Order: sequence, then structure tokens, then C-alpha cells
Amino acid sequence: MSSHPRRITRALLSVSDKAGLTAFASELARYGVELVSTGGTAKALSDAGLKVIDVAELTGSPEMMDGRVKTLHPKVHGGLLAIRSNKEHVAAMQKHHIKPIDLLVVNLYPFEATAEKGASFEDCIENIDIGGPAMIRAAAKNHADVTVVVEPADYDKVLGEMAQHHGMVSLELRKKLAAKAYARTAAYDAAISNWFADTLHDEAPDYRAVGGKLVEALRYGENPHQSAAFYRLPGKRFGVVTAGQLQGKQLSYNNINDTDAAYECVAEFDPRHSAACVIVKHANPCGVAEADTLLAAYRKALACDSTSAFGGIVALNRKLDAEAAKAITEIFTEVIIAPEATEDAIKIVAAKKNLRLLIAGGLPDPHATGLTVKSVAGGLLVQSRDNAVVDEMQLKTVTKRAPTAGELADLRFAFRVAKHVKSNTIVYAKDRATVGIGAGQMSRVDAARIAARKAEDAAKELKLPAPLTRGSVVASDAFFPFPDGLLVAIEAGATAVIQPGGSINDQKVIDAADAHNIAMVFTGTRHFRH
Repeated sequence: MSSHPRRITRALLSVSDKAGLTAFASELARYGVELVSTGGTAKALSDAGLKVIDVAELTGSPEMMDGRVKTLHPKVHGGLLAIRSNKEHVAAMQKHHIKPIDLLVVNLYPFEATAEKGASFEDCIENIDIGGPAMIRAAAKNHADVTVVVEPADYDKVLGEMAQHHGMVSLELRKKLAAKAYARTAAYDAAISNWFADTLHDEAPDYRAVGGKLVEALRYGENPHQSAAFYRLPGKRFGVVTAGQLQGKQLSYNNINDTDAAYECVAEFDPRHSAACVIVKHANPCGVAEADTLLAAYRKALACDSTSAFGGIVALNRKLDAEAAKAITEIFTEVIIAPEATEDAIKIVAAKKNLRLLIAGGLPDPHATGLTVKSVAGGLLVQSRDNAVVDEMQLKTVTKRAPTAGELADLRFAFRVAKHVKSNTIVYAKDRATVGIGAGQMSRVDAARIAARKAEDAAKELKLPAPLTRGSVVASDAFFPFPDGLLVAIEAGATAVIQPGGSINDQKVIDAADAHNIAMVFTGTRHFRH
């Protein structure tokens, strides 16, 4: 493979995204590059006053079948695939009157955008590009001689090299663009295959592909010796990936992970019914609360564990206002994320230069379907999203005493939070605020003890006469395997319990609750989160 730069004498351009097209093509023409094009791209170039050869003229065959067949022709693919230093290839080109194509500029039919807007099955099918991926893969394979460009962001790179090398492009750039081309067609095919699987309700297709578009390269991963990058997947789900960062230094891998955890949790609370605040540290909520205002919700959430909240992530379900912004900035906070923010709030946050403020544009729908993916050694674990919502569960009272209306409201609140805490999970709640959280423990009884201890620490800090677990309710993300975890919660002061149920020892746990006049409801739904 030659390491020399390759001169561009002929370019084939066929794009759905015409941003920067005419300016790029004009520069190519200035270098004497012959322009070949198709359909709307050819018209756009011609309207800009550029001389364009229609692909039908190049191939000698008209477009047919509503444009489905236009570039699938030897005079296109031969021009892309011919190895210029191979005498047999050159002889074949001469025999069949095939001219070399040195630059291919193609971006694909907008399948992802079409599927995202919920278009009909037929419209989605028509937006599956065939000729484009075929040409891209051909040009990328023959990158020793051909430059391939799949998005407008790379126009300036090509022009920069042409300026540096007198109309030629280096092998190094051709390799990079070829690698990008294959990644683009792979992500495109992944989007199509996943759409098909979803449309056919195929939960375990024989092959599963995942592809995304780079948002940004990150400084490092979970630890400084790990590399990392952030990618956007097809579809639109409000969150960090849709957020505009108004200020602050670049988000880290851990920032993004924690902010996502916080925002998914706060989205469980409908902003039409209440203001909600979630504070997250190391991917676990350390304080969650609902109130009439964001300020009140933040203060209640902070009171749960102000020590852990230091350097944490704050997520809000309503437009960030000045009062909440002022309170949040009183302690060191890494990130604030909200659907919107007032101008006054933005000005207040601006005084903290290192504090990142993210405006997501909306809340992620907790009911939404979709997939979560986790890597394991040599494979991927793929599952549907946990979109179970407690308000839609049929709660079953299993004890002699039923919960009061107030207890029931807090039980629903606590179980909503437990869904977003790492297992094993115990959440104490009172007056629609967490008052103790035990996360990620190997033993459920230890989670109950840690949550109670957290409540005791908070009471000392707030100079309260007793921990707020007195008169609270408690949620468990999975069943109590034995009464011991429940007894710890009762000792901490819990008066009502919500849990999935399903243990062989359910009756023993129910008997323990009855012995202490505790109300207990079963959800029938588990919320493990590992």
C-alpha cells in the first residue's frame, strides 16, 4: 500500500445533509476536480453555478425504481474499487470505460431521524439506504487510493490536506476516514436492525448490534488510567445526552454517570404534581424529596444526608429558579441538571465557575421502553428498561393493619426512590422525603442498619431529638428473605413497609409485622439495580 498522498481528480457527491455542500464542492472545483452527483445533490450544485456530471451520464443507465437503483453500477463501483497500481484493474477499467473516482462524499438517507419521529413502517423502509452504504464500504476498502467522507464535519479536513499537499490527501487521513466510514455504516445498520427487532417484538434477536455517535472524548474513565468517550444512541431520551452545558469545566465519565442516575430518578416525579429534587453521590441517591417548591424539596433532600451531598449531583424536575439556585450553590456541588432555568438562576450559578449547569430540555419518560446494555467478559447483557412505575402497581395489603392515607403516600414515594438505589436497597421516608438510605449491600439487614445509622447521623447534625425514621415508612427493592431486616426497620421507628413479596418466608415476615402492628403492602414487582 502506497504511503504517498493521492490526488483527487474526480469526486462523486450524493448527500441527504446538504450543510456546507456547495462551499465544499466549490473548493473542489477550484482544484480542478470533476464533480459527479445524483438527484437533489446534483441540483443543489448546479443551482450554485457548478458544473456537474449526472451519475446517469457516467453510468449510461438512468435512475430507476423511484431512485432505488442509480449508483449500483460497475462504472461507479469499479471507479471506487479499482486498485490504481494493479495492471489488471487498470486494464479492466480501460476495457469497460470506467473512470476512477478518487473522492466519495456520501451521507445516508435519514433512517434514524425517520424512525425517531415515529414514521410509518413503509416510510422507515424507504429511508433505508442501499446504494450509499455500498459505495461507502467500497471506497473505505480501497482507501489506499480513495478518500471517503460520510459527514460535513470532515469537509475542512479534506480541504486542509488538499491545500497542504497541492490537491492531494494523505494516506493517514484516508485511513482515519475509512475507519469512520465503516463505523458509520455499522451504527446505521445497528439502528435498522434494532428498529426491526422492536417492530417485530423480538426480544432476543440472533444478532444484536449497538452503535452511537460520538458526543465527546472524555479526559478519562472511572479512573485516570482508563480512557473513555461519550456516545449518543438513536432515538431521543432527555437527559445528559440532550443537555446543553451552560457553564463549568468538561463533564467527566463519573459526572455523566452520576448525573444520569440523578435525572432518571427525579423524572419519576411528575412536575405537574410536585417539585422534586434528587441528590446523587457515586451513582446512588443520598437525598430525595418532593415539596411545593424546588427550594423546599432541595432542603428536605439535603437534610437526609448533607455529608454525602457535598460534591454531589443535584437533579430537579422543574425549571431551576433563583431561590433554589441560591440554596444549591451554598455548598460545593459538581453538577445541576434541570429541564430549564430562569435567567436569574443562571446568573446565580454563574458565580460558581466550576459548577456545571445542564439544561436538558425535558424529562426522560419513566414509562419509556428501550434497552440497557452491560458488558461482561466476551459478551453483552441486554435487557429491557425497568419502566415499572409504582403508581400503576396493584398494592396488596398483607397485614392485619392497612396503611393510613399518609403512610400510603410515603410508601409510594419510598418505593419510587428504591427503584433507583443500588441493591440491596432499603429506603426510609417521611413526609415525601428520604430520611435514611441503605444502598448496595450484600445483606438486606445491613442495608436496613446502614440506612437507620444514616438517619441517626442526620439527626445529630440537625440537632433533632430523635432520628426522622421515627414514624417513617420503609421500602425494600426486593423481598425480605427473613424477618430480621424488617425488625431492624421496626426498631428504627418505621410504621409501614412496602416490598415486592415473593419469599418462601413471606408469612414469617408478615407475622413479624403483625406482632408489632406494622402495616405492610406487597407490590409484586421487584426493582433490583446492580
